[in-house]
Amino acid sequence: MKSAVRQQHVARAKIIKAMAHPSRLFIIEELHDKERCVGELTEMIGVDASTVSKHLTVLKNAGLVMDEKRGNSIFYTLRCPCIMDFIGCVEDVLSTNAEENAAVLKCLNRGTKK
Repeated sequence: MKSAVRQQHVARAKIIKAMAHPSRLFIIEELHDKERCVGELTEMIGVDASTVSKHLTVLKNAGLVMDEKRGNSIFYTLRCPCIMDFIGCVEDVLSTNAEENAAVLKCLNRGTKK
């Protein structure tokens, strides 16, 4: 693999890896709707503020979110809302997998009813 191609794949993997946690996916979806502060996200997710802050740092380091300090609060926004297109694609894969699994189960059930 050429160096430039490898670097591109490494950069992509960094973004996907940053998203690879249920709480981070939740944060991305919430920030797609509107900006949020750590306190709001902490209450919504149900974990302590330091954990939410760590998740936000991972997302920020990957370039997925940005922050703005206002008074004593830091508000986070989704930097590239198009990331939701990727999440939509993941939902399509999940749906396709579920349909295929249902078809396999249907065939298996027919085989056991003989």
